[in-house]
Amino acid sequence: MTVHQYSTTLSWEGSTGAGYRAYRREHDVRVSEEIITLSADSAFRGEASLPNPEQLLLAAASSCLLLSFLAVGAQAGVDVVRYDDDAAAFMPMDEQPARITRVALAPKIAVRGAEAARVVELLHEAHAGCYIANSLTAEATIALTVEVLP
Repeated sequence: MTVHQYSTTLSWEGSTGAGYRAYRREHDVRVSEEIITLSADSAFRGEASLPNPEQLLLAAASSCLLLSFLAVGAQAGVDVVRYDDDAAAFMPMDEQPARITRVALAPKIAVRGAEAARVVELLHEAHAGCYIANSLTAEATIALTVEVLP
């Protein structure tokens, strides 16, 4: 059995000695050779100008669908020339434990050499094969817009 393993490292320094309101939320995550400085969501006293883990989860879901779609599109002989996504994640705080319950992806895909119906089929195939979507318990919704270019 093949098992792919992924790793990151995380680093934080500070003190929680002064209580919940006082400690620094910023921390660094190393992915490969890149260091990304993250924080908590501003609703949880984090630095609003920095990305947070919830955004990274959403970015992973959006990125995975893109990469899966490009792969199935290329294998099907479809010329994908543009792919944009306006993604959103939803975490209702009245449900406990709090968690992201829905990820809404809205890819806008421009193609050559395929009808819109074929692009829809390929997107469903890509979603079914998306590693991140298959790893999440959150509902995933996809609102697709297809542009067929001459």
